[in-house]
Amino acid sequence: MDLGIENRKAIVCASSKGLGKACAKSLLEEGVSVVINARGEEALQETFRELSLIDKDKVSMVIADLNTDEGRKELIESCPDADILINNNSGPPPVNFLETDKEDWMKALDANMLSAIFMIKDLLPGMIERNFGRIINITSAMVKSPHPLMSLSTSARTGLTAFSKGISKDVSKHNVTINNMLPERFDTDRQVFMTEMIMENQNLSREEARSQIASTIAANRFGRPEEFGATCAFLCSEHAGFISGQNLQMDGGSYEGLI
Repeated sequence: MDLGIENRKAIVCASSKGLGKACAKSLLEEGVSVVINARGEEALQETFRELSLIDKDKVSMVIADLNTDEGRKELIESCPDADILINNNSGPPPVNFLETDKEDWMKALDANMLSAIFMIKDLLPGMIERNFGRIINITSAMVKSPHPLMSLSTSARTGLTAFSKGISKDVSKHNVTINNMLPERFDTDRQVFMTEMIMENQNLSREEARSQIASTIAANRFGRPEEFGATCAFLCSEHAGFISGQNLQMDGGSYEGLI
């Protein structure tokens, strides 16, 4: 299927690895010019070299911290007429709510709600003017299935979800869509962290720890980043213009709710 987005322009936040990288790769393979971003230069350089093998003329990189005004400004200036925005950012680690303080909450809000909102605010007028825009927020399955140890992440991402739903109603008439992708248990560095935590706490081997995690997924396996990237590319396509304000669960069928 031709997704109809060849020569479009995209900014993919926090895309040196994991799901952000998978989205950048899928868009690049569809002929989109992609700006990748991260705070760490080494990992970003490595990803830039890898993606350049697909199309060196359509990938560029910006080392910037999304959680700062300066970092977002630099990223926007690299592609002020982006047609596609993929909001992504690392989240806070699991923590007991009673052990959090105001600084913890402000960091979570900056990283997982406000950074995305300000990126949308800067790019949305141009999308409206050009009558094409695709905005995707990579959030978490826990937006719909909160966990007590993930209160920082879940609260901030749920705020972004509510904001995006409201704005999506106002911009659909301009062929601008805003959707959220809710991943769980994809085989990324996040699962390496979770695996090692289980290995340490329960004295299990790596294989045993991974099997334990996989057993909690209805599909009985980890999600593949390329599956996530391909879905992201479709939501950015010209064929997805009637899909907006939605929360797409990508969890191997694990979500127990109806809506």
